[in-house]
Amino acid sequence: MFGATGAKRRPRAAFLSFARAAVGDAAPAAATGALSDAAAELVAADRGVTVHQVRTDWDTARLAGLVEVHGGVARPGWRLRAWDRDDAAVLRGWVALFDAWSLAHPAPAALPPATVAETVEAVPQLLSFLQLSAGPVPVPQLLDLFEQRVRELRTERCEIPYGPQEETHRTGTGPDAGPGNGPDGGLGNGPDGGGPDECAAAPPADLLAWALRALAAVGALTCADGQATLTPLGSWAVWVKLEQICVAAQSPAGNIEQSAEDMLRGCARLRPNAARAEYRAWLAARDVGTAVAELLDAARGEDALLRGLAFEALRVVGAPAEPEVRAVVDETSLRPYALLWLAEYEGTDPEDVHHVLTREESTWLWVDTAAAVADHGEAELLVRHLDSAPQPTVPALLDEVRTVGHPRTVQVLVALAAAHPDPALAKAVRRAAFQVHTGGV
Repeated sequence: MFGATGAKRRPRAAFLSFARAAVGDAAPAAATGALSDAAAELVAADRGVTVHQVRTDWDTARLAGLVEVHGGVARPGWRLRAWDRDDAAVLRGWVALFDAWSLAHPAPAALPPATVAETVEAVPQLLSFLQLSAGPVPVPQLLDLFEQRVRELRTERCEIPYGPQEETHRTGTGPDAGPGNGPDGGLGNGPDGGGPDECAAAPPADLLAWALRALAAVGALTCADGQATLTPLGSWAVWVKLEQICVAAQSPAGNIEQSAEDMLRGCARLRPNAARAEYRAWLAARDVGTAVAELLDAARGEDALLRGLAFEALRVVGAPAEPEVRAVVDETSLRPYALLWLAEYEGTDPEDVHHVLTREESTWLWVDTAAAVADHGEAELLVRHLDSAPQPTVPALLDEVRTVGHPRTVQVLVALAAAHPDPALAKAVRRAAFQVHTGGV
């Protein structure tokens, strides 16, 4: 298995140093993220390279998550900030580049988009075969596998013309002629997958050659003497992808196809380890950016239980969620959760993590957690929740709860009064609920 230390040395120093230099100067970029002409020419002159090379390094740095563009200005991506202290960030950055191999080294303009898309879809099987082979594989053997995979994809899409077929559709192929059996090597059927004219302009060998060049450009494999071989890093990335597929296929509670909100509800009754396994399965089946956005949207809802569970799932995401979590610290309902998450991410001692919250934020979080218990827990749990209050006494808690401004304060206090076995304390809690409800003191 390829180690993190080796992976740290593998990515090209050119785009790493360029990323640091570019964001250091706050390089201007277009809204699409492309480097501006003026900036590209300036960097090219400074580095003594071509503008084309500068743009290549820029695009590679963006795909690896080293550079982010906000409002037309380049800034350090979270991976660039974490590069020297977090080997896992380096590995994830390379996997992001590996996933974007077809963007890092685009197909020649002469290749039809439809056949390029088929090539991208067929490549994972080629990579799996290369990994299983554990050594060089002749390119002609990969070409046979590639053609077979494309035929399978077209069969799955049912790209077979309907209705009576003209005899000219089967020229030169004998009685078994049909989609995928023509003289073009099997890549010439269907209006969307490329007809005979399109495939004539895109021979399978050319498509495969582009894919191998692109994968070599991102360091996933090497090509020499008519053979292709996965690099150690490429083998590791394929293993990571297979592991993600396996994890996604083993969703213990069967919530993998659910929305973030429904998945979190499904995890509410699971034990912590089982819930984390479910989070991992759900996350493995999604793009990390989309998953984080869905979890934060679920956290913004009215159900306080989902808010807490969403941030537990974000703990499973780890570092890739850091920019999005940091961006919500100014949202009142998410601020305490986000601050605690960030403190844990930055390595604060678990016993001291609560110190990152102000007294008011701690009180707000106590009410929010109490709302989750009141909605989904038992009365006894709500009573025991009093022990976790940041205030040393119940009267002090009630004084501060009245001013914290949580929208569920009244309901929490009413539920607590109904559940508490001490009549005197229950009366004081009901009085506080009435004062909050009427706006009194």
